[in-house]
Amino acid sequence: MENHVRALIALGGNAMTAPDGTATVEAQREAIATAAARIAELVATGTDVVVTHGNGPQVGNLLVKNELTAHVVPMVPLDWCGAQTQGTLGYTLTICLDAALTAQGIDRRAAALVTRTVVDADDPDFLQPSKPVGRFLPEAEAQRFVAEGQNWQDRGEKGWRRVVPSPQPREIVDAPAVLALVESGFVVVAAGGGGIPVLRGDDGALTGVEAVIDKDLGAALLGRLVHADVLVIATDVDNAVIGWGTPDARPLGRVTVGEMRAIAAEGHFASGSMGPKVEAALRFAEQGGCSIITSLDRIRDAVAAVAEHVQGAGGAGDGADLVGTVIVPEPAPATV
Repeated sequence: MENHVRALIALGGNAMTAPDGTATVEAQREAIATAAARIAELVATGTDVVVTHGNGPQVGNLLVKNELTAHVVPMVPLDWCGAQTQGTLGYTLTICLDAALTAQGIDRRAAALVTRTVVDADDPDFLQPSKPVGRFLPEAEAQRFVAEGQNWQDRGEKGWRRVVPSPQPREIVDAPAVLALVESGFVVVAAGGGGIPVLRGDDGALTGVEAVIDKDLGAALLGRLVHADVLVIATDVDNAVIGWGTPDARPLGRVTVGEMRAIAAEGHFASGSMGPKVEAALRFAEQGGCSIITSLDRIRDAVAAVAEHVQGAGGAGDGADLVGTVIVPEPAPATV
């Protein structure tokens, strides 16, 4: 089976930790090894692969360390947290990917790239931060960090929690390097956590900023910049679902961009879970690619199901309905 396509695989946070959310070193290694095995199966079909990943639990752990050791060592800013987790997860992914590729008899290797993503200083989320990060704290402890300039909100019975800006990704600085590595035959890990958020000054210089970027939106942008044919958002369910949690719940198979936009407008996808994944998938498909939302175990079959469509031979029909939610561009207008 030869796909001859390029896929960007966006691994959700569940692929980086144990099923119960445990983020011990061993739990993370085991989960990443499982993800790497599935990715190697896809590479074995002839697909070029770029991997990006979430880093929420890992950044959360660093923030706890910040809080517990603030009286001993200087706290680390969020952009440094992003860089550290990209390095750690990139290292672990490449170790596991190399082993999985060897097990498949594939003479290719993985490479990880610490990746920066430009955001706009005037993004409205800088004025009204929306992304909760880290753990809940009692008010008295939270106020200690408020005094140092952080934003914390009262979240009721659970306590106070830090909120940070989550601006839109505008440019991935290191995309040309990612593309060069892919075209040299590497399986590339890049833009973890959506990329390290940076601002570009009037002189072109880059400066890190206290923010986080949605990793799926970052993946949609990176996919376009590295000429990916398919964006696969790997999550813990096989399909996006209409009417989730109701008796009328129904998994979605193949849909066009217009159909999915209409479904999303009806409020079927929660902003804290499936909503950002659907938005990222739509943005990529609107640029002419195919997007897939499915579970990690199905990524190989899902990409195979849309390969004919990607290569201009139609496809992505009933077979795609069985392996995930597949979003395809609107058909070209008929010519007379």
